[in-house]
Amino acid sequence: MSTCKTGAEHIKSLQDGRTVYIDGKLVPDVTVHPAFRNSVQSSAMLYDFQARPENIETMTFKPEGANRRVSRAWQMPRNYSEMVQRRKAMQAWAELSYGFMGRSPDHLASALVGQRMGIEVFRKHGEARAKALADYFEEASRNDYFLTYVIINPQAERGKDWGEQTEDLVARIVDEDSIGITIRGAKMLGTSSIMANEVLVANLQPLKPGEEDLAFSSALPMNVKGLRVLSRKSYEASAVSVFDNPLSSRFDENDALIYFDDVKVPWERVFVHRDTDMCRAQFHDTPGHAYQNYQAQIRLSVKIKFLVGLAHKLTEAIGTTAMPPIREQLGFLAANVSMVHAMMAGMEAEGERRGEWWVPNKHFMYSAQVLTQDLYPRVINTLRDLSGGALIMLPSSIQDFADPELKRIIGITQRAAKMTPEDKVKFLKAAWDAVGSEFGSRHTQYEMFYAGARFVTTSHSYRTFDWRGATGMVDHLLSTYDLAQELPAKAG
Repeated sequence: MSTCKTGAEHIKSLQDGRTVYIDGKLVPDVTVHPAFRNSVQSSAMLYDFQARPENIETMTFKPEGANRRVSRAWQMPRNYSEMVQRRKAMQAWAELSYGFMGRSPDHLASALVGQRMGIEVFRKHGEARAKALADYFEEASRNDYFLTYVIINPQAERGKDWGEQTEDLVARIVDEDSIGITIRGAKMLGTSSIMANEVLVANLQPLKPGEEDLAFSSALPMNVKGLRVLSRKSYEASAVSVFDNPLSSRFDENDALIYFDDVKVPWERVFVHRDTDMCRAQFHDTPGHAYQNYQAQIRLSVKIKFLVGLAHKLTEAIGTTAMPPIREQLGFLAANVSMVHAMMAGMEAEGERRGEWWVPNKHFMYSAQVLTQDLYPRVINTLRDLSGGALIMLPSSIQDFADPELKRIIGITQRAAKMTPEDKVKFLKAAWDAVGSEFGSRHTQYEMFYAGARFVTTSHSYRTFDWRGATGMVDHLLSTYDLAQELPAKAG
């Protein structure tokens, strides 16, 4: 047995008879299906990378009493230096996909790390539920599971509460007995569910009294009876080649609606049971929400740096780098990507002690979310602005190079100062895949809304800011003078 989980082990674990549909058909094996096979290989790449002898110490650690090493994403930092060590491992994983795998295994591992740190919150909900969460954390971490989650309800009639929607729309408890609960209904967005081992089913959206049937949290294997995965369109399947679509052909992690058709969940995998406030507390009263979004910012910082690199190479390809207005745009992008890195460093250095654990600074993390929600589309629009028509007028596919006459014309029309025509086409196709393709558009939408609408992230920022300190300075200023001191006393 290898020192830690490998890519081959991960691929084998996905051949488990899970029920996945795409284009109206059942997928017998996601690891070989043309809609998913390359993405599955990309997920396996992460485990192979951490298993390399030269990467073992950086990427993995051995939990106390465990037989094998596991990803550092499962590490619970006790201090600043351990947090930095853990971040470097997650950063290395993100760089393998240039930040385009938004639900890589370290995301949900981070969520569970934070929730496990706040186990006392679950104890208030009940010792049995706390034990279930603690035991599951041990199982998931020891086996280095690739987890995804579905924590958002399907969009429906906005004028109705979740409990008033069509009966089978939103996943809810429909029965329970001595064995466990039975759930029926849908959840989304099952990003990376195609290549995950298990799914955390929870509710991040606010629930009201009377909606207790919706108020549960549990973890399930992706192949459990009654769990159906309805995949969106595969961008990988429509990718012509790696040369034509270097990102979408390999890093389309996929999104899916997950429908639970009377799925039985044993009590030992139920973490929240009919408690609307505990659904919120699971994420916000524990460090769970902070840790999962801290990981997201680590990944996003890699992705934005990659896009800024694309912007610079784009100006080199079309010969505009030296122009002052272009330098201004590039300098602005450089300043912003550095701001994201600085805020990430601040989350760690200004972290908070929670018992024996070190937790990233929540306000810095939420501030970074607010910044990057606006920054990502701004970077994309800047890339569009810098490119002009260069990203549009490209050869239709790699096959154009197979025809000598077409290749000759491409050589004439795709000239660049520092690139061969072939290299220029190769680069511009990569830029288009990131910016203008359907895959690229999905990523813009994802980065703008994965953490919620803007009012959600700004509300978190408002909630965690030190308003007392800010207004206290104002009050102190006002206390240093008054009207009576300024006006001369009236003569008797």
